[in-house]
Amino acid sequence: MSFFILIGGMFLIMYFFMIRPQVKKQKQAKSFREELAKGDKVVTIGGIHGKVVDMNDSTVLIQVDGAKIRIEKTALNPAGEASEEDIKANA
Repeated sequence: MSFFILIGGMFLIMYFFMIRPQVKKQKQAKSFREELAKGDKVVTIGGIHGKVVDMNDSTVLIQVDGAKIRIEKTALNPAGEASEEDIKANA
């Protein structure tokens, strides 16, 4: 009986320290992609800083130093938000 309590306790610890934070991160990333709008400054997961010019369901067109790049929405970093100085510095 104590074995099952131990296994149950380990599962609860794993849930609160691993699974729950990951689900929260996924919700934040989804919310970020849904709220994205033209003119927003973004950073890709590759470190490219740019400004959203156009978008559709799955891709975003960003402007970087006069060039336009089409990327997947999932390639945008929800934790990173580019400032105007970042965009000019990387130009």
